[in-house]
Amino acid sequence: MTVVVTVAALLVLVVLLPFLAEAFRVPITKSIQDKVPGQIARLPQGATHYRWSGPEDGPVAICIHGLSTPSYIFAATENSLVGLGYRVLTYDLYGRGYSHRAKGPQTADFFLSQLRALLENQNVKGEVVVLGFSMGGQIATAFASEEGTRIKALIIVASAGLQRLKASGHSRFWLMPWIGGWLTRIAGGWALRRELVESRTTATVIPDLEDRQAAETRTRGFLPALLSSRRHLLANRATEDHAQIARNGTPVLAIWGAEDPVISLSAMGALAEVNPNAQHVQISGAGHSLLQTHPAQVAEALRKFLTP
Repeated sequence: MTVVVTVAALLVLVVLLPFLAEAFRVPITKSIQDKVPGQIARLPQGATHYRWSGPEDGPVAICIHGLSTPSYIFAATENSLVGLGYRVLTYDLYGRGYSHRAKGPQTADFFLSQLRALLENQNVKGEVVVLGFSMGGQIATAFASEEGTRIKALIIVASAGLQRLKASGHSRFWLMPWIGGWLTRIAGGWALRRELVESRTTATVIPDLEDRQAAETRTRGFLPALLSSRRHLLANRATEDHAQIARNGTPVLAIWGAEDPVISLSAMGALAEVNPNAQHVQISGAGHSLLQTHPAQVAEALRKFLTP
């Protein structure tokens, strides 16, 4: 009987362990949100942390970040767009940064609902330029596909959605039923922090970038958000969205890192096939963190594309 009770207790512990681990992570509370730089919009799905910069009468540019690093990733890009006269909106996707850990499968519709609610909240009407990085590129592409002529231009940087993402390291477990969610919630933060240490670089416009990214892994709801995005949005390709954008005649600029281990240059070929009119800039020596490591080259590509 003692053995049975012990085994049963261990099984209960195994089941509860992911929830216990999540409970000990730092929650993003309203009191925290009220103290952060930028502003908080109270939207139907939950609070969204956002920031405006640039001239109030400038054309609007919206920047959408990727899977794991919140909107501060656009520090240099934001300055470049402001320098071109744009009114720039950056915001944290649900489950990241200081935004709400909203429930539900993180599909394209999930993220588009957040974006549309934010634009309505901020009374943004008329034409906009949309820029997306990595997973944000796939979200921006879905938005541009559906919004048609409202999109003045689409800019994607190291964009997801054009190839099957490589499953390496801890990410191999993300798509596994049951065990994937269990492992991610328990060891996902540790695995991500280990990768950050291994990839640490001083050549970045945000000196404490890796430290800030590591802190993100210790916040409640972050790891489940990554898991959901990987299993839903990133499990699909954006080929048809890009085809629709081509039919709409929307100007497209795609910026790629020549040495990107996450989004390979085969994505550039895939986009060229579905949208021959898209413009491409390949940055030599750049990896997936090109917004941070090669800001001058990104800024020059933006200037050439957006300046009449």
